[in-house]
Amino acid sequence: MTSRLAVALLAAFLLSAALCDAAVLTRVGTELRCQCIKTHSTPFHPKYIQELRVIESGPHCEKSEIIVKLIDGRELCLDPKEKWVQKVVQMFLKMAEKQAS
Repeated sequence: MTSRLAVALLAAFLLSAALCDAAVLTRVGTELRCQCIKTHSTPFHPKYIQELRVIESGPHCEKSEIIVKLIDGRELCLDPKEKWVQKVVQMFLKMAEKQAS
């Protein structure tokens, strides 16, 4: 009876270890590539933006990426070369500076 319990515990441990490794590999795999496949370039009002993330270029991706989360829950990639996007980023930076001080 104890040998069965030991085998069951060992199997459960190995299974959990394998699942943890798979979760880490999946997360690492998504971080080592560009997040944006295509960009949204049609202007819209910044009041619809809930969150803005800027991912600088690096070994994972050769171009900078701007990802916004809208108030309806959707996420969009914006073209960082567009003038309206640059203005929105500047506006969010100013808002962050005001909140920090």
